[in-house]
Amino acid sequence: MPNDKNQSADLVAGLREKEKKEPIASFLKMKLLELTPGCAKITMKITSDHLNFNGMVFGGIVMALADQAFAYATNSLVSPSIATQFNIHLISGAAVGDDLTAECRVLKSGRRIGVSEMTVTDQDGKLIAKATGTTVVTG
Repeated sequence: MPNDKNQSADLVAGLREKEKKEPIASFLKMKLLELTPGCAKITMKITSDHLNFNGMVFGGIVMALADQAFAYATNSLVSPSIATQFNIHLISGAAVGDDLTAECRVLKSGRRIGVSEMTVTDQDGKLIAKATGTTVVTG
């Protein structure tokens, strides 16, 4: 866990700088909406490029959005924190044109392990996915 509020503020500021030049976020057009110690909110618009061979939004896109929020929230408390487990339940389908938002809240951030929960919703607040994840501290 961070030693104090200044360390958390420094981690948040550093993540905001990294977000400006992160390749995967740029490629998927993800945007960081909110970041506070232990919480993150990420958004992206679903396009036809995100469809699978059945014409449905690929579940990996939804997972990637949740994972992005997970990464920001966990690393805002202890960095570097690396995911070791990710479990997602895809509850509802998304559609082209939807604005999806992933939110992550860190439930436990320790010196070695962290546990978080994520939700992904559409622009109307419909629950698209619910996820949990575990991180380990590597530094």
